[in-house]
Amino acid sequence: MELILKQDVENVGFKDDVVTVKNGYGRNFLIPQGVAILATSSAKKILAENVKQRAFKEAKIIEDATKIANAIKELEIKITSKVGTGDKLFGSVNNANVAEAITKSGTEIDKKFIKVIGGSVKRLGKYNASVRLHRAVIVDIVFEVVAE
Repeated sequence: MELILKQDVENVGFKDDVVTVKNGYGRNFLIPQGVAILATSSAKKILAENVKQRAFKEAKIIEDATKIANAIKELEIKITSKVGTGDKLFGSVNNANVAEAITKSGTEIDKKFIKVIGGSVKRLGKYNASVRLHRAVIVDIVFEVVAE
């Protein structure tokens, strides 16, 4: 089943992509949720016209995202956490904690665009995370978890 995505869908595609998914996934989840529409010939023509009109705006958005990415790369992110025996944390550090640390430095980033490599962090040390600012701009950052 061919669909046109109205918004980004994890592991499927980005907004305004024409994707092929299994019939049940499209019919029972994507279309009822309002995330996608059927890719008819008329819908594809409308999509092509919209993409043409948005090309200039897209270049500006990518430029702004690149500026933010360069600012984020320069940051030294340290997240403090309570520590038990050895270097094991009480609880864990996840994408919400990284988003909060980036926000304290002055750049507002939503936590859903941050993915901590390897899942939640449960020990002290340096770790990596990837921040998706735009479909074309993904930046890898390094953060350190330190004892309180």
